Amino acid sequence: MKTAEYLDRLLLRYSGSFDIYQPYMINGKEYPAYGYFFSYIEKYILVREINMWSTRSYEHLLFMEVEECTDNILDEAEAIISNYMEPVLVRKNEKLPEKNHMSSYLNVVIISNKALSESAAKRIKHYRFEKGYKFNIRGFSQGTIMCASMEDFKFTSSYHGRKKKEIFSSVFTEVKEGKPGFKQVMEEKGLSPYKQEIPQQ
Repeated sequence: MKTAEYLDRLLLRYSGSFDIYQPYMINGKEYPAYGYFFSYIEKYILVREINMWSTRSYEHLLFMEVEECTDNILDEAEAIISNYMEPVLVRKNEKLPEKNHMSSYLNVVIISNKALSESAAKRIKHYRFEKGYKFNIRGFSQGTIMCASMEDFKFTSSYHGRKKKEIFSSVFTEVKEGKPGFKQVMEEKGLSPYKQEIPQQ
């Protein structure tokens, strides 16, 4: 199974709730895809003019295709979360996120041709990134690294990504069955992926 085939089907699964951008640039480097999800919830008293509270929640997915998930790749994934996703996508290079920010989930998805080494799998499983803002009054950010390996059809993730195992594992089966991917479905509908508008740095 090729990494591109797996990514294409995975993007289709996520496109139902995420805006998919292709390609995506970070500091001059091109990545195959990025997914963006936003949820806004408001609570009112009787009439719409009296707003008790509102919250904004986000999820970001950056996809990487690699031959092997090495320490250098994991260094890059961790740096993307801490040096790009959190300051640029969450805080917009400000001291704090926007008012009413509740949560931002920052995910790097590595699609590897080769199986993970024992040390790489251990490093992913032990990865943690959490950051609160004003004692969580302005919410929090949480980072996750996930990896799907084509050689052995395995999904590995840090703690907070474990609930995504079902979707990643099912994509292996769907690709084997020859089900269509994101590119084919978008072309059939006459649609194109989103173009990047978020600042690169």
